[in-house]
Amino acid sequence: MAASTPSASWGGIEHQDGLQRPPRASLPVTPAAAAALALVFAVKHAGPAGKAMLRIIRLVAIAASTSPRPATPTAALAAVHAVRATAWWSPGRTACLEESAAVVVLLAARRVQITWCHGIAADPVRLHAWAQTAESPGAEPPSTRAYTPVLTLGARHQHP
Repeated sequence: MAASTPSASWGGIEHQDGLQRPPRASLPVTPAAAAALALVFAVKHAGPAGKAMLRIIRLVAIAASTSPRPATPTAALAAVHAVRATAWWSPGRTACLEESAAVVVLLAARRVQITWCHGIAADPVRLHAWAQTAESPGAEPPSTRAYTPVLTLGARHQHP
């Protein structure tokens, strides 16, 4: 039998975390995560649709630059879980881009920095965005290692 070739994806197919309802008792929906998601949605929809990605990148860059200390893997994981649990109830599209940007904003509100990554995988072309600490890619599946980051914001080397 011949193996089927996967189709192009913009991150939602192989990264099902935001598409699966989280266990009811395990993840808290927090007002801070809701505010971070609301800000991302507002920025995304605050102008022409063709420039939404640029607006989100600017938001992430500003949020990441205002945070003086790096996030621990535990804090990063808690932020990802809070955003994912909250996103389940949001009325807008919440895929990897919106989720990862909200994680950066949520942690920045706590004056903690995390690295935001936007990467690409080939054959077929796939895009994915995620947030990670220096030690860990957060709550990402192992398939995230297939992505080569083409843009990172908040990394220590960018903030001497």
